[in-house]
Amino acid sequence: MKSPATLLMEWKIRQKQVIREMELSFGEQDQIDILSYAGLEEHQDYLCIDGTYIRTMFIAGYPFVSSSGWLDNLVNFSHDADITYHLQEVTALQALPKLYRKITELESTKRAMLKSGKIIGSEITDPLESAIDLRDKIQRGQEKLYQVAIYISLRADELSELNKITKLLETTLASRLFYSKVARYRQLEALQSILPRAEDQINQKRNLDSSSAALTFPFMSSEMVQESGILYGVNKSNNSLVILDRFELHNANSIVFAQSGSGKSYATKVEILRQLMQGTKIIVIDPEREYKLLAESVKGSYIKLSAESKAKINPFDLGTTLRSKNDLSEHAQDLTEIISLMTDGLNAHEKAAVDKTILRIYRSSKNNQPLLEDFYAELYKLGQLKLCERLEKYISGSLASVFNAQTNIALLNRLIVFDIKDLPESLRQIMMLIISNFVSAQVRSKPEKRLLIIDEGWMLLEHEESARFVAGLVRRARKYYLGVSIISQQANDFLKSDYGRAIASQSALRILMRQDTTTIKNIVSEFNLSEYEQSFLLTCERGDALVIADQHHVAVKVVASEREHPLITTNPSELYRQ
Repeated sequence: MKSPATLLMEWKIRQKQVIREMELSFGEQDQIDILSYAGLEEHQDYLCIDGTYIRTMFIAGYPFVSSSGWLDNLVNFSHDADITYHLQEVTALQALPKLYRKITELESTKRAMLKSGKIIGSEITDPLESAIDLRDKIQRGQEKLYQVAIYISLRADELSELNKITKLLETTLASRLFYSKVARYRQLEALQSILPRAEDQINQKRNLDSSSAALTFPFMSSEMVQESGILYGVNKSNNSLVILDRFELHNANSIVFAQSGSGKSYATKVEILRQLMQGTKIIVIDPEREYKLLAESVKGSYIKLSAESKAKINPFDLGTTLRSKNDLSEHAQDLTEIISLMTDGLNAHEKAAVDKTILRIYRSSKNNQPLLEDFYAELYKLGQLKLCERLEKYISGSLASVFNAQTNIALLNRLIVFDIKDLPESLRQIMMLIISNFVSAQVRSKPEKRLLIIDEGWMLLEHEESARFVAGLVRRARKYYLGVSIISQQANDFLKSDYGRAIASQSALRILMRQDTTTIKNIVSEFNLSEYEQSFLLTCERGDALVIADQHHVAVKVVASEREHPLITTNPSELYRQ
């Protein structure tokens, strides 16, 4: 449906195109007939132009106290509406005499009421205090006075629909203590006041100081647009596009919190496809086999890691070259956490022995790729027999084929998915750490634009070793042009951990999807959400998200194109349709 402003612009364009031909062929009356609307009906409270019903309203009363975003409900009203502001500055020479007169009137009324023994109510004291305060601020140059008129033009295809929208807008504004009126018997003049010609023909103005006038503008209607970014979705407030470049934020890390079935994997896959178009390399740790179709569709590498698979990752693989001694130190600390998780924890004495052993085997290794059995043998020489017993199953026991082998894969493809679903629950955390450590070693040796996506990341917070490892990885990722994305449906477990909160604080991009009443309290507290944002997260639909980029908040509807959707959907009714 076209707005009156759009119709006016089209009318002007059409006028320029035909005016010369008409001057020769027609008279003045014929020209008017051709350029005019097909029909316009004027009624007491609406107009009908070419079958479109239009009603113009104005704000007649304002709340006593202005606040940030006090007109958000109007700016974000989800129906066809044109909003026009008319502002006219009132100079101090004009404003002060009016204020003095108003103050005198109110003081006189107050004295008369006191003299007659009446109670002085807020209807006298509030405007009197406001007038005195405004007078003082104008005299000091702290404020200016403006005459403000706000008009709203509503449109609908049916009169009954227009009446419903009108009632809805009146109720919406009344909830914020704004009083609106329909411009009765002046609809044509009101429509002229809406059009972009700076003509206020109904003159429904209200005096506001400069602070209150500034708050009427839609600065609170959040927009996120970065030219180098990708499309994350459609802004639910104003239908603008949310385009972000996470690598232009404070850091490229992100967290995604959502209930099961709220669309977190769908949103992540949408981002993956669009990041690939930007040349970003993606590595995904997939514990639930949700990214297989996506990897196959874009000819990515799909690597299944299990006890029987031929694909192997050596936990001690340090990459091709060392950039600095600090790289080895960081790698040794990460390996210590992995060994600690594999052996169900290390005491202080054992940690020192593990650290010494790691440094020794790297000094004696020619290619920076010792094996777990080399570590075991050196540890045995140090007399750490109990620790060796706990490692025995990974060397010669049932899990010998999982971790004790040289790496035979490479991070060469633009999309690499590591499927760990077939591993036992007890080994998934260990494998998540080993993959993350492998990626970390690779990006240290060759930094380039990469994303590491860890699905079901809450699993890594179950043990202190893995939680500490991931927190360190997230903290260091920015140095190597790496962004780490943690996806979790266990927001409470994540945020009750000190390491989980550290990861959240180190993530410049936060994507929050539908929550329930058991998780919303921690979410609101951690991210300092408003009441509206809290309500949104409790009631939003599948695919809706609250995106927080640095300090900017915006509600988003994640949308995929017709070509993207078949590659990323996990809806069984679509996947297994006959």
